[in-house]
Amino acid sequence: MTLPENTADRTFQVDLRGLVDLLSHHLYSSPRVYLRELMQNAVDALTARHALEPAAPSGAFGIRLYADTAVIRVEDDGVGLTEADVHTFLATIGRSSKRADGIAEQRGDFIGQFGIGLLSCFLVADEIHVVSRSARTPDAPAVEWRGRGDGSYTVRTLPASARSGPGTTVTLTPRADAGEWTRPAQVRSLAGHFGSLLRHPVTFDDGTGTALPVNPETAPWARTYPTPGARARALAAYGEEMFGFAPLDTIELDLPAVGLRGIACVLPEAVPAGRRHGHRVHVKGMLLSEQAEEILPDWAFFVRCVVDAESLRPTASREALYEDDTLAAVRDALAERLRAWIARVAASDPDLLHRFLQAHHLSVKSLAVHDDEILRMLLPWLPFETTDGHCTLDEFSRTHRTVLVTSSVEEFRQVAAIASAAGLGVVNGGYTYDRELAHRLPEIRPEVSVADLDPATLTAHLDPVDRETELAAAAYLALARDALVVFDCDVALRAFQPASAPALLVDSREARHERTRSRLAREQDGGLWGDILGALQQEAPRAQLILNQLNPLVRTAVTIDEPELARTSAEALYGQAALLSRRPLRPAESSLINRSFLDLLAHALRKDS
Repeated sequence: MTLPENTADRTFQVDLRGLVDLLSHHLYSSPRVYLRELMQNAVDALTARHALEPAAPSGAFGIRLYADTAVIRVEDDGVGLTEADVHTFLATIGRSSKRADGIAEQRGDFIGQFGIGLLSCFLVADEIHVVSRSARTPDAPAVEWRGRGDGSYTVRTLPASARSGPGTTVTLTPRADAGEWTRPAQVRSLAGHFGSLLRHPVTFDDGTGTALPVNPETAPWARTYPTPGARARALAAYGEEMFGFAPLDTIELDLPAVGLRGIACVLPEAVPAGRRHGHRVHVKGMLLSEQAEEILPDWAFFVRCVVDAESLRPTASREALYEDDTLAAVRDALAERLRAWIARVAASDPDLLHRFLQAHHLSVKSLAVHDDEILRMLLPWLPFETTDGHCTLDEFSRTHRTVLVTSSVEEFRQVAAIASAAGLGVVNGGYTYDRELAHRLPEIRPEVSVADLDPATLTAHLDPVDRETELAAAAYLALARDALVVFDCDVALRAFQPASAPALLVDSREARHERTRSRLAREQDGGLWGDILGALQQEAPRAQLILNQLNPLVRTAVTIDEPELARTSAEALYGQAALLSRRPLRPAESSLINRSFLDLLAHALRKDS
């Protein structure tokens, strides 16, 4: 496309108030970030000053905060600005002073890179007053910049006495509606919140004339301690202060390649599966986020971390981490540190391992599914629900060389009591990860075999009744089958323990689905949908109600010769067995239970009368 010759380039017109509104509603999470941005700019200026004067001792330059009921002031001893810098960087939206010639090579030492931080001050004030003096130009005069919320600004040169040394002072006069974020006590709190780990000295004065340290100590992992025990206690105390719980243990995190140090605090109690905790991430000492989920993999929801890093990249709002190759590498490296901690605890601290697995077995199971090393170390010690109660697979496999695994919790509930009495070792495989992990037990214990529980396996362990008893009960069994045909349920008579169980309902979710599909195929016979279902149809497996000849109630029921009462008793036994299976009842089953109870009650009343 060819433009007309008289076409001229034009510049965008920026509505500053609209831009500030955009920042407050869509970029920043809260107006409180104004103080973080001011402190961050001060830290960047100090970093540049140290690059300019590398011989200056550590702590020679600092940041001073002041707040009273009228103004907020942030003063630093940083590199400062010349008048040209002020026009270039303070009056151009989106331009960062970190891009200046002579400083660009130090860009990796700065926290922010976006040049919009100063605009956040308009969230709480209508005017920003900056006085700065450059350290790069000898005898440079001080420069004053006043920016207003309507987009206008003024710049003027001040006398040398306006500021004695290099650095910058930013002063805000808060609006009346911003008191929540600008009261002296709140400013002090925010300063400690954002800057507790900063490497430059930061002080705060609330107007009393006494400057109190904001970050009096270095990060706890950077300090020296007289003994390893003292170090462990100090890190645990710091974790409790940050997160509000006493850690089960603390894991030191140290990745020199990216300048990352910190701790992971092991939660003392279980958390819901899949719930991810936010982690406290500092970048070069400045708090970036308290909810940085992306620093650790999904399976690590048993810890909360606080870390300080040099090389992680913030997003434009500087409240989250930018997803890039560096962050992915850090996440993988931290995951390896957590695996190493689990391995160390498994090898050397069985008491801590027991307490850890008691609280976080689900998290470890999710890791073991995909991590062969963790599987080999911890699978025998993970708790499972079994026919011997809740125990580890190591304990269970000592008494059961053949381990059977159910495919659902419902199936386990159906067979647990009977299988236990029959001496079968069954593991509930219906919970997340349990079936898959149980099947991998032979990799750790080759002498153990594992198989899915087949209903035929269970029924084979039930004792048949003698032929005479079977013949005597034949009429009742025929009536019972006829009564339960609506549920596609067969009826059989066996003898099994415990004798207190009158009946066992052997059915599975898959079998019920297959019967439902078969019924739909019959109902849709002749139609396209019927043809589709018919093509999918297999021989529909039937449920089986197994009556226990050892139970007194069953021995009485099979002698009933009154057809209606026999049918009602069979329905009642089916309903009781369905309830004991603890699976959701279908409407027809709920109706049957109510009806059979009422019919039995009516029969008893007629008999008494």
